[in-house]
Amino acid sequence: QVQLVESGGGVVQPGGSLRLSCVASGFTFYASTPNWYRQAPGKEREWVASVNNINYVTYPDSVKGRFTNSRDNARNTVYLQMNDLKPEDTAVYYCNVVLRGNTNYWGQGTQVTVSP
Repeated sequence: QVQLVESGGGVVQPGGSLRLSCVASGFTFYASTPNWYRQAPGKEREWVASVNNINYVTYPDSVKGRFTNSRDNARNTVYLQMNDLKPEDTAVYYCNVVLRGNTNYWGQGTQVTVSP
């Protein structure tokens, strides 16, 4: 059973930081490429970060330079360190992985709110 469990969200002021965690189970984590997505109310789901099996990390321009994606295979965990947070970063953040058969798996999401 594939499971992805996010944590670490919260409410922060602009310029603040949060670290999200995604604990994975039920698949060969070290060989996978987990992703982070986010979705704000009224907006489409947006890709945030990916880290592949050899630690190649990619980001969209909207978060590049502020967010850092990493993985710890010993803990089956992927992290998203978010610095210099902005109000437009407010969203529910989801961990995602695509496994055999192009099947998408999603975590339950964790809320990030950036507000004065």
